[in-house]
Amino acid sequence: MRHSDRLSRRTILRVGSFASLALAASALSGRAFGQTPLKIGIIGSGHIGSTIGSLWVKAGHPVMFSSRHPEELAPLVQGLGDLAKAGPVADAIAFGDVVFIAVPYGAYPQIGKDYGSLLSGKVVLDAGNATSRRDGDDITNEAKEEGIGIVSAKYLPGARIVRAFNSMGYKFFASEANRAGERMAIPLAGDDKEAVATASMLVHDAGFDPVVVGSLARAKDFQQGAPLYGQQLTAAEFRKRLEAMK
Repeated sequence: MRHSDRLSRRTILRVGSFASLALAASALSGRAFGQTPLKIGIIGSGHIGSTIGSLWVKAGHPVMFSSRHPEELAPLVQGLGDLAKAGPVADAIAFGDVVFIAVPYGAYPQIGKDYGSLLSGKVVLDAGNATSRRDGDDITNEAKEEGIGIVSAKYLPGARIVRAFNSMGYKFFASEANRAGERMAIPLAGDDKEAVATASMLVHDAGFDPVVVGSLARAKDFQQGAPLYGQQLTAAEFRKRLEAMK
């Protein structure tokens, strides 16, 4: 069997119905799923950022956690070992092959102003949700009316955004990662095929099954308050739910 055939079979097994897209992205990047660790920079190391970042460290990916006070992250990184480190936001962005954003959504306009040039061209996994009580009515209404994926792209122009890990609270990510039996599905949406393939691999490595919902505009289907938000489903169940919405 040729090497390319082995790669195709392995990729199909890991990402299911998204295999053809993942193969195309792998050909572009030269990176096959599960072979080369990715350096990941995390903006926001609260509940979501620390939970998902810890899962990636345990899967073998080097991670730099960041916050406005990186010294406060010392207990987190010390507990995770040599693959984890902490630093300022700009350092985490520079460090990462991929950047994971997990901050209150009201901070996105300022992040775009402060770090937009650094994020441009980066694969960015976007886990933010907009809520009126925390983020204010203006940006929350904007996300509801335009779709949160489109709004993220507006505030982070040039970033290769994939919506991921926004569809439920961190406690479910912590408890359901790498669970026995069929894994829990994580919905994704993005316009950049290679970025979506990279995000799919990282979802898998965190202990879940990726389900690509569609383009970045389709992220509205699983943003907070939408029909696919908060659904603890297997990948097969999630795809059936998607089909039922058509």
